[in-house]
Amino acid sequence: MRRFVKGILLGTMAFSSIASAKQDPNVIIILLDDMGYGDLSLTGSQGHLTPAIDKLGKEGLFFSHFYAAQPVSSASRIGLLTGCYPNRLGFSGAIMPHDTVGISPDLFILPELFKEKGYYCGAIGKWHVGHKKESLPLQNGFDEYLGLPYSNDMWPVGFDGKPVSKDSESSHKSNYPVLALLDGNEVVSEIRTLEDQARLTTIYTERAVRFIRSNKERPFFLYMAHSMPHVPLAVSDKFKGKSKRGLYGDVMMEIDWSVESIMNTLKECGIDDNTLVIFTSDNGPWLTFGDHAGSSGGLREGKLTSFEGGLRVPCLMWWRNVIPAGRICDQLVSSLDLFPTLAALLDIDVSSCRLDGVDITSLMSGKSRVSPRENFLYYYKKNDLEAVRNERYKLVFPHDYMTCDIPGRNGFRGDVRKLRAEMALYDLFVDPGERCNIIEEYPEVVSSLLKIAEDARMRFGDNLK
Repeated sequence: MRRFVKGILLGTMAFSSIASAKQDPNVIIILLDDMGYGDLSLTGSQGHLTPAIDKLGKEGLFFSHFYAAQPVSSASRIGLLTGCYPNRLGFSGAIMPHDTVGISPDLFILPELFKEKGYYCGAIGKWHVGHKKESLPLQNGFDEYLGLPYSNDMWPVGFDGKPVSKDSESSHKSNYPVLALLDGNEVVSEIRTLEDQARLTTIYTERAVRFIRSNKERPFFLYMAHSMPHVPLAVSDKFKGKSKRGLYGDVMMEIDWSVESIMNTLKECGIDDNTLVIFTSDNGPWLTFGDHAGSSGGLREGKLTSFEGGLRVPCLMWWRNVIPAGRICDQLVSSLDLFPTLAALLDIDVSSCRLDGVDITSLMSGKSRVSPRENFLYYYKKNDLEAVRNERYKLVFPHDYMTCDIPGRNGFRGDVRKLRAEMALYDLFVDPGERCNIIEEYPEVVSSLLKIAEDARMRFGDNLK
């Protein structure tokens, strides 16, 4: 298995129209944790509004068929940062506090792409692609970092905010270390209570504002990965009780405030016309948490499944006077595509690298209405190929998955049970909820998708076969 390692050379590439519009644009990626497809006003949220986030879509581009690399945190983030299906690199699932796996400095990831062009790179928020020193941001291309090494629920505290005991429902957490807030490689604070967690969105936002102001005179890349709205939910006093959606809505309103703060800072610094902002989520909502979970917006299931609710997430791209305003793109796109797209923007040749992402600058600019991405592979768990899709149709292979019958309340898990997915074909343009199996009606489509699956199995394998 070949990895994309350090040492790529600046290439001579023909700029696309979008790349040639601005030289050395700043780039900000805002990544939410467990936000569902239906959690924005733009996508039909109920009980809370997200005007600042919606504005990114109104003044930019909304991708309605955008897919995370996998329906779980660590694997999804590795896909975004590398442009590779995580299973290609040997990663799966969520990295736990006692795990020793993680990315290493020999793996070339997004910030190192920017370093090739002299950018200053910062990471803020949840990392979760390895917490040993060699896997942390400063050892992997970032110049500064403030955030948590992994998910905010990976701490020795129960759903009620109290320390867990070995005989409690959350007994597996009793051996977890105290959740640490890192600045660089050093612990600067310990997150011990829900009150501590309630400060995180503000802490991250203040650091992002400071980062932008400090680097306004030079090109920068900012990777802003919020810990929210992942459980346990926590919100500052300034947004507590503000929504009609309960705590989850309050949290989303605070994140919207964070986005507004970043956008206002860009304008104040006079760099809003030379900054690309990308907003998305790492996977769909964790539905078992009920009123503390987001909404899949009518898509089937959520996080930890390969149905649409697990992987299809909103993606908005904004770049004043460069990305045409107010467009909706229904073409197939993935977080895997950000790496090669940003490489094209930077005029860096990655054609010799084995990537699974594709350059989508033509879609961003409006130059093309057809995605260069021909298919998407729904790999999950260790290396299970659970589904494949082309531009329109999705073929689901038989596999086990967990569904939630009785959603939880007040931060506690609901009841889940195992089901077996049948072989099925769905037309995602007319049936995004995956309710009508049309496999008997379109044998030629099935045959075409089976060929895509066989090619994937030749390249990556498939534990289901």
